[in-house]
Amino acid sequence: MGLSPRRHAAYRVGVDDERREGADAGASGATDHSTVRVTMFVRGRVQGVGFRWWTRARALELDLAGHARNMNDGRVEVVAQGRPEAVEALEALLREVPSTTRRPGHVESVVVQQGVPRDGISGFVER
Repeated sequence: MGLSPRRHAAYRVGVDDERREGADAGASGATDHSTVRVTMFVRGRVQGVGFRWWTRARALELDLAGHARNMNDGRVEVVAQGRPEAVEALEALLREVPSTTRRPGHVESVVVQQGVPRDGISGFVER
């Protein structure tokens, strides 16, 4: 279920960038360099079908922190922070066709933006 080596490298680049930023910027961002943070914008029939609940359940199984929230334009924003392999696994589950985990609704696309990990984030909630 893993992502392509290129995608995996993108998550690793984010980790390496965070190391450089932490060394250059002092106390900005998380101190655990094995942690990544991404924001995923999921488009499709993903509101009003239990998609956020399903996403929260998968994220908790993967020991990720963050949230899933409905956006005004019909997308769901998923913010996930944790081990790179776990974040990759959640993204793969969001993209998986057909879903092997009974994902509700229908996902048309997932756009991923890398972020900087934040300290003190725990749990995964629906907003």
